[in-house]
Amino acid sequence: MLLLRSLLFYLGYGATGIVAGTLSLALWLLPLKSRFHLLLLWNRFAIWWLRITCGIRLNLVDHNDGPLPPPHVILAKHQTIWETVFLQYYFQPMSTILKKSLLRVPFFGWGMAVLRPIAIDRSSPMKALRQVKKEGAERLKLGLNLLVFPEGTRTPPGQVGQYARSGVEVATAAGVSVIPVAHNAGECWPGKTFLKYPGTISVVIGKPIPTANRNSREVTEEVKQWIEGQIAQMPPGRRAG
Repeated sequence: MLLLRSLLFYLGYGATGIVAGTLSLALWLLPLKSRFHLLLLWNRFAIWWLRITCGIRLNLVDHNDGPLPPPHVILAKHQTIWETVFLQYYFQPMSTILKKSLLRVPFFGWGMAVLRPIAIDRSSPMKALRQVKKEGAERLKLGLNLLVFPEGTRTPPGQVGQYARSGVEVATAAGVSVIPVAHNAGECWPGKTFLKYPGTISVVIGKPIPTANRNSREVTEEVKQWIEGQIAQMPPGRRAG
C-alpha cells in the first residue's frame, strides 16, 4: 500500500510539475512578485496532493501569527525536499539557495529559474560562500526573503549537522533579522527514498532574532539551540504501524 500511494503521489507531482515548468517560461514577462504568486500555486498543490495520496498532514505553529513582511533570512532545518516546497510558498516572495545543476533539469529547473534563486557550484565552497553573501544581499534589497539551510545538506531525523554562520552573516550585513524554522518532515518524507509514510509533519516558526551589533557565532548558536530544542519536543511524525 505504501508503494502504491507513493507512486500515485509522484505521478501527480511529476505530471503537474511538467505543466507548471512549461507554463513558467511565459512568467518571465511578469513582475518578479507576480511570478511567485502564480508559480507557487503548484507548491500548494503538491502539499495538498501529498495529504490526499499519502496521508501526510501538517501541524503548523507560527509564533508570529503568520508570515511577516519581508525581507528576512529564514534559517531552517533541512531533512528532505518537503520543507523547500512548503517554505517557498509560505514565506513568498523568497529566494532559495540551490545547486546550479538543478536549473538544467527540464521543466522543474525552468520553474525554479523564474523565481530568482541563488544557484551555486558546491564543488567550490569558498566561491559559493562569496556568491551567497553577494547575491543574498541583493535579493534582500529587492524585498525578498532568503532561505538558508545552515547545515548545508540534508540531515536525517535525529541527527544534527554543523550549523554554518553564512546565513546570519548575510542578515547582519543587510541589517535584517533571522527567523528560525524547526520541523520533522524527514520522518514522513525520508530523504533519497521513494516511499512516503503517513503521519503529521510538525513545523514551528520562531520569532525574528535580531542580528544588529551581535556576533554571528552567537546568533547561529542561538538559532541552533532553538531549532534542535523544538524538534526534541515534537511528537513522532510518522504514524505508528
